[in-house]
Amino acid sequence: ARGSGTDQFGAAIGSGIMTVLPAHMHNIIELDTKGNTVTVQPGINFGHLQQTLHTHGRFLPPYPSSLEYSTVGGAVANNSSGEKSLKYGDMRNYVQALRVVLANGEVIETGRISKRDLNKKLGLATFEGEIYRSVDVLLEENKDFLNDAYRDVAKDNCGYDLSDIKRKDGSFDLTPLFVGSQGTLGVITEITLRTEQYNPFSSLLVASFDSLDQLQNALLDILDLKDKPSSMEFIDGNLLNQVKQLNPNFLKDVISEPYPAFILFIELEDSDKNHKKNIKQITKILENFARDFQESSDPEEQEKLWTLRHSTATVIGHNESQRRALPIIDDGAVPITRFREYIEGVYKILEDCQLDTPIWGHAGTASLHVLPKLSLGQVGDRQKVFKLLVENAKLILSLGGTISSEAGDGRIKAPFVEHQLGAETFKLQSKIKQIFDPYGTLNPGVKFGTDLETLKKMLRADYSLQHLYNHLARS
Repeated sequence: ARGSGTDQFGAAIGSGIMTVLPAHMHNIIELDTKGNTVTVQPGINFGHLQQTLHTHGRFLPPYPSSLEYSTVGGAVANNSSGEKSLKYGDMRNYVQALRVVLANGEVIETGRISKRDLNKKLGLATFEGEIYRSVDVLLEENKDFLNDAYRDVAKDNCGYDLSDIKRKDGSFDLTPLFVGSQGTLGVITEITLRTEQYNPFSSLLVASFDSLDQLQNALLDILDLKDKPSSMEFIDGNLLNQVKQLNPNFLKDVISEPYPAFILFIELEDSDKNHKKNIKQITKILENFARDFQESSDPEEQEKLWTLRHSTATVIGHNESQRRALPIIDDGAVPITRFREYIEGVYKILEDCQLDTPIWGHAGTASLHVLPKLSLGQVGDRQKVFKLLVENAKLILSLGGTISSEAGDGRIKAPFVEHQLGAETFKLQSKIKQIFDPYGTLNPGVKFGTDLETLKKMLRADYSLQHLYNHLARS
């Protein structure tokens, strides 16, 4: 099953039958204004749904940067998150129920059920009953081990989420398994989502830093405050230099040279009762660490300042001969206390490969976006692809981080899933896949079953970004 194909890690491709959901399954089924939920088909465009919710004073916070051309089903399948996830969390926090077609064609509905209702499910003489029995046994036999198996990161999409299926009160919900499973456990055909109150007004602080140490210290102090900002994004000076070379007018009247080493964007929603107090506290922190900063509550001025963060599109979209911005070491995250080491390590890896690549990302969750430009038609660059993959995974895991923070593992990161999870957890996760998909027919090779040798054979010399704007498969 495929949404708009915006996943960049190989989960939306394959050699089997492809069901393109936006073609026919793109409707809002129910908008419950009293219960503040919305039920949709998976092929609905995320941006269209968001616009509809806005007219009712609601919104879905974990929207990805691709919301204008991605689907809600894809966001659920990848457990997507975005710039507001620091405050609101990822997609998993908002999915209340699902309708899913299982590997044998059975249709089930998920949602949190009581211990009493769980016993009824355990007694079913169907594939659904078999799944409930098998998952329940697996969790019970390994609960002590699983409690210690999670990493200290804000967002982690590596493997399957086993943490919130069975709670202490005996209630049970398969929904967390399907969210982020990338179509490997079943085909989602209906989604019920919780929504939040929408407030378009906010305050934005934009701060410049001369060093990574200053940025790290400011981040730690801000995140130590009682009330977190809704968003904390950052870009590096390398990005600004490249944007200036490509389009000198883009940064005109927004920022002047010399450019700082890093720029931090801090957004606070003015609906928070301690809004003014929060701004004062953050201002004091920035006075201690930033080169300079400015605050704005004016929407037009904020939009102008945000162009700095959104200038990433200028660099990504620019092709240098046959070189393209490749998402091969994108989307990692580490504990916030190791963020400085993570950035330093990425710079070193890029330098070793003689690549001048800017970085940006979600500073509040210590998540990086790194898209080095390489030509898959050149042998030397293809070799760099795999050096980058291996060295980046080593770096992230050495810092206690995750290789998959905002999106799923797909095929590109599948070779490193066992390295992150460890042999025992990987074995349990593989059992989950076997329980739901005993014949391996659902998106094979995604999350599990793809090694580096397989990836080498799958690389295409003609990689482009066209698939981000067209849900149909390329020939």
